[in-house]
Amino acid sequence: MNKLISYTAVLLWMALIFYFSHQPANESNELSIGVTEVIVSAVEKVAPHSDFIVGNLNHFVRKNAHFFIFLVLGVLVIRSLRLSGIDRYKAGGLALFICILYAISDELHQLFVPGRGAQVRDVLIDSAGAFVGILVYVVVLFRNRVDG
Repeated sequence: MNKLISYTAVLLWMALIFYFSHQPANESNELSIGVTEVIVSAVEKVAPHSDFIVGNLNHFVRKNAHFFIFLVLGVLVIRSLRLSGIDRYKAGGLALFICILYAISDELHQLFVPGRGAQVRDVLIDSAGAFVGILVYVVVLFRNRVDG
């Protein structure tokens, strides 16, 4: 049952990524500006004299969203593979391969979305996020096995 739930989580997360990538450029930008404004508002409550400009921070938020969403995908994929009995190193390599392929397909998909395009830089950011997620999972798994 855990395996089924784990693979379902992977597919749902991939569907979420697809949903975000399928938004036309103006809708995607509005969403990220909204997120950026929430971040700026929170920072201004903690540090009221901060001088953030939403437009300048928006690009940073968008690229970090790429990294984070694929970090989560990397964790979900490696967990599913580990639950399938694949050892951690093979699972790590396979999970990274799956995430990179999905990042490439995600960028290619954006070629067909109004105002969007494919960027190699985004594939690299996505892949780095997946790698970090997989690495954290493997390190935590190893640490728990040594301590446990």
